[in-house]
Amino acid sequence: MTTTRFAPSPTGFIHVGNLRTALMNYLIARKAGGTFILRIDDTDPERSKEEYVDAIKQDMEWLGLHWDRVERQSDRLDRYAEAADKLRDMGRFYEAFETPTELDLKRKKQLNMGKPPVYDRAALNLSEAEKEALRVERGNGVWRFKLDHERIEWTDGILGDISIDAASVSDPVLIRGDGQVLYTIASVVDDTEMGVTDVVRGSDHVTNTATQIQIIEALGGTCPRFAHHSLLTGPQGEALSKRLGTLALRDLREQGVQPMALLSLMARLGSSDPVELRSDMAELIEGFDVNRFGAAPTKFDVQDLFPLTAKHLQSLPLSDVSDAVTEAGVPADLAEPFWAMARENITTLGDLKGWWELCRDGAEPLIADEDREFIAEAMALLPEGPFDGNTWGMWTSAVKEATGRKGKGLFMPLRKALTGMERGPEMATLLPLLQMIRARG
Repeated sequence: MTTTRFAPSPTGFIHVGNLRTALMNYLIARKAGGTFILRIDDTDPERSKEEYVDAIKQDMEWLGLHWDRVERQSDRLDRYAEAADKLRDMGRFYEAFETPTELDLKRKKQLNMGKPPVYDRAALNLSEAEKEALRVERGNGVWRFKLDHERIEWTDGILGDISIDAASVSDPVLIRGDGQVLYTIASVVDDTEMGVTDVVRGSDHVTNTATQIQIIEALGGTCPRFAHHSLLTGPQGEALSKRLGTLALRDLREQGVQPMALLSLMARLGSSDPVELRSDMAELIEGFDVNRFGAAPTKFDVQDLFPLTAKHLQSLPLSDVSDAVTEAGVPADLAEPFWAMARENITTLGDLKGWWELCRDGAEPLIADEDREFIAEAMALLPEGPFDGNTWGMWTSAVKEATGRKGKGLFMPLRKALTGMERGPEMATLLPLLQMIRARG
């Protein structure tokens, strides 16, 4: 059975980059009728916060990305310790004691010699006495996985055939000196024991994937299918990393972005398929194919979310937005005609309040001097009511016949006199609503 996972660290809020990974894994699982695991990567006790765990769940629920089960890596430390012991027994795990400064000097020396800046495995030459002396002097060392220096190959679901020479990669640190288990080994143990079959993540993990493949094989596991999506850039191709803090999902939600607008964009962005607004999750699932995504950096512009949000809102019945209409101050008996008017003229639900205030309080009429006699004559022809969807057409026809005005010269002065604006809602919809509001006093 297909099993995927999303493994965020609860050290901050989910942003659009995280969402891309979460959504792809979710859609793969759902399309195959499989399992989607939310796995909280909380092995860092200092940086992991419970408030962020709650926020991650809230954001995913807002988007409708419902998980089948939750796992927490902090509950599985004993499993990682067992895997570490197994690697030690195999001679694939060794303790190293270099300080960050020493490692930096080694890298610089290698680069100056035209060599790749790869850890030189000096720790393998230490005697037990030397190790003990270093522990006394510096504390416990880090634990590195000893890579087999051979080519690591796999067929990536997005990047195609990948081949990496393990000799060009440093032996990865899997456990820090303070005992903290790092993602590289925790993820391998979890993916193996939880039966994860497909892993989609950012292309910045390609080298990490190569090392994890060797760790999986060393521990006797089965490698999942890997796919590495491109990284997002800003609209001009600039690095997005510095702006991700302003692109948290909760910030987008506060700006009025609708879930289906965000999901529709992220489910297609960077693929060979055009971005199209989808009406529900079932459509997104049906149309998703990870193999249709490309390797090139993908431009993301937050402004693209607002036309999609507006289009989505236009499709919704009052029942789906009734809370927002009520919050805008609209009385229950006017909610239906108000929404019929406003839905075509808002970008986000936050715009409803302004439209209600305009309808309720009216606007200063905009009447040009040359139009004053025309407006007075037109107003005299306005029927008593009640108004309906035909009133505007009947009234403007009568005004046209009486004054000879037509086209823009007819409609624009009337709109400006009634609404104080040159453009806005369909007057056939707005006029009955204005009359109902005036009738309420």
